[in-house]
Amino acid sequence: MTLLLNRAAFRSIRGPLGKASKTARIALWNTSTRRGLLTMSRADGSKEPPLLRQTVSSHLTETVKLHGDRTAVVSRHQQHRLTYRSLDEESTILAQGLLRQGVGKGDRVAVSLGNNIEFALATYALFKLGAILVPLNPSFNITQVISALTHLDASHLVVSLETNLPRAAPRSNLPLITQLLETNAAPSLKKMITVDNSSGRVNADLLGSSATKGLRTVKYRDVYDDGRNRMNPLLRPGERLDPEDIVNIQFTSGTTSAPKAACLTHLGILNNGLAIGDRMLLTPEDSVCCPPPLFHCFGAVLGFLACTTHASAIVFPAECFDPVATLKAVQEERCTALHGVPTMFTSALELLERPKENRQVEMWGFDRLRTGIAAGSPVPPELMKKLHRVLNLTELTICYGMTETSPVSFMTTTDDPMEKRLDSVGRLLPHVSAKIVNPDPPHEVLPIGQKGELAVAGYNVQKGYWNDPAKEAEVMKKDDQGIVWMHTGDEAEMDGEGYIRITGRLKDIIIRGGENIHPLEIENCLLAHPNVLEASVVGLKDEKYGEIVGAFIRPVEGQTVDIEDIKSWVRTNLSNHLVPKHVIPMTGHYPKTASGKIQKFKLREMGQRWLKEKGPEQGKGMGGGRVCG
Repeated sequence: MTLLLNRAAFRSIRGPLGKASKTARIALWNTSTRRGLLTMSRADGSKEPPLLRQTVSSHLTETVKLHGDRTAVVSRHQQHRLTYRSLDEESTILAQGLLRQGVGKGDRVAVSLGNNIEFALATYALFKLGAILVPLNPSFNITQVISALTHLDASHLVVSLETNLPRAAPRSNLPLITQLLETNAAPSLKKMITVDNSSGRVNADLLGSSATKGLRTVKYRDVYDDGRNRMNPLLRPGERLDPEDIVNIQFTSGTTSAPKAACLTHLGILNNGLAIGDRMLLTPEDSVCCPPPLFHCFGAVLGFLACTTHASAIVFPAECFDPVATLKAVQEERCTALHGVPTMFTSALELLERPKENRQVEMWGFDRLRTGIAAGSPVPPELMKKLHRVLNLTELTICYGMTETSPVSFMTTTDDPMEKRLDSVGRLLPHVSAKIVNPDPPHEVLPIGQKGELAVAGYNVQKGYWNDPAKEAEVMKKDDQGIVWMHTGDEAEMDGEGYIRITGRLKDIIIRGGENIHPLEIENCLLAHPNVLEASVVGLKDEKYGEIVGAFIRPVEGQTVDIEDIKSWVRTNLSNHLVPKHVIPMTGHYPKTASGKIQKFKLREMGQRWLKEKGPEQGKGMGGGRVCG
């Protein structure tokens, strides 16, 4: 039986963006999701609380009225803080300046920045104008930037003078800016707005204007200053903002194929942020350390909007992921929550597990941590246990989603049983539906416990891919009731209580001699080995079996892993047919997207090259070989 509450009643339990009774909010969740056991893999999220039918910027106005003096954003590397009132006021100033630069409703404005104050202000400034925020991965090369700009007919580009990337020296963006100025590579582009984050290393005065097309650059600071003391209407006569408007175009991460441009709405990202924060039990007392990037849904929605919908503070440790800066931010900002993908958490734990004399961060100040989100890729049980033990993340939540679903569909609660947090991605968020179907037409719903493709429906599903109806039709399918389902491409199974277990990407499944092998099962086994820090499993081509199992291993620093020991470990803990045929040493870092996801298609390419270079016998990893950390 579902508990029926309107939003006013719900807020009487948790308060209007205010401090919640944790017990009451858990009780509400448990009551509103109490149903009989499922027999078929089809479930619906709670209908309470009601959806917010407003824009992201109008919700900020409400937050300011209640919590204007509370901290909203902390950018530690800039030593800059914003309260909710200053976030609202300064984003309006920036919106006025952008309006003077020709930005209007519906314009696609690309933003290529790291996690900083300028990105936070630009987000709300563009939302207030009704423009469409298009975050670009700062690591994109010139070809990728031009491709994105031309695909979307972007009118403006906000870009930093330098790009900061993990484990790399800052990269000057002058070549990119100059090429755009001097060529007609992006014909729709009218202005480039430059953010100087170079600490004097890059001279923006070297940038000139293009005589051929009139494209020019303008400094972010000048745009902001130009917006001061202006009171112009942010919308043209007759225009209005609607919750169903496309407000954000996110490029998918491209872990398995070329990125696509997912069109997301105010309704989708605002309510998703609200539901995520509710599931974490966020309040205005919380501070969330958020190393995931703002150009990705993880940083933008699970981080920024989850915080702003609950008047919590978001803390940016650095422009890009830095494990030392992240841990120090937690300590010095007294953070109560920490977000990350598994590889980020692994890097942080690796620092803390070093011998005391080599440790860059001391073991203190983590006692206030209670929650956070681990998402982006499956979280191995051994990693979860370490996060509980070392970082005190006893209420850490697990999220599952994809860019096209704004992005989260499933999430654990802070008090889910440990086995559910270790072995599932939780249950549906409110107002979201899901089913497990046969991957092949007619996509019939499968019984409980049977693996198939996960499909999702609800307010959070994208409006579509920008200017790509063919790709859209492949994944967005309407059923007999007219409901549009987003087919995720993920293999999953549902239990009788509605918990979902992700068992792999359909494209990642290894088919060995006609038998399906799930890489995640082997990866979890390998990560439980005491000397293995990271592991990723892919299928490699084989003349006899079609595909065979290849495991890329990175040992714990200073440790050595014996290849035969690794095989024996898998054979003992799983079964013989799951033992990797090839164990490949990972001497450097895994190829990853900027959001931290391992790009398995690149691993497969690396594996095939490695086998070709080493030869078939060496490739089998025989003869007592070792992998050194």
